[in-house]
Amino acid sequence: MKFLSGDALQEKKRLLEQKYPVGTRIELNSLCNDERDMPSGLRGTVTGMDDQPALFMKWDNGRSLFLLPDEDSFRKLTPDEIAEEQAESLDEGMGGLQT
Repeated sequence: MKFLSGDALQEKKRLLEQKYPVGTRIELNSLCNDERDMPSGLRGTVTGMDDQPALFMKWDNGRSLFLLPDEDSFRKLTPDEIAEEQAESLDEGMGGLQT
């Protein structure tokens, strides 16, 4: 891991906050360490950021493990993927009841 200080760290944090604001949906490719129950394809939501900077996450499997943007592999979901997730959530919420 590269350690930044001062202005470089603040600039990196600012750029990451712009790219991954709170509420951003993420799909995991892989983590830099071997973490149980964190498979490729797992999705989650950005809930904040610390000073490393690391992204605080709320994963769909209930975990809250953070992401290291320079070390972990992940991608931001597209607007179409988010719309698809929301539609699926609405369908599940209806409980299959249709008139």
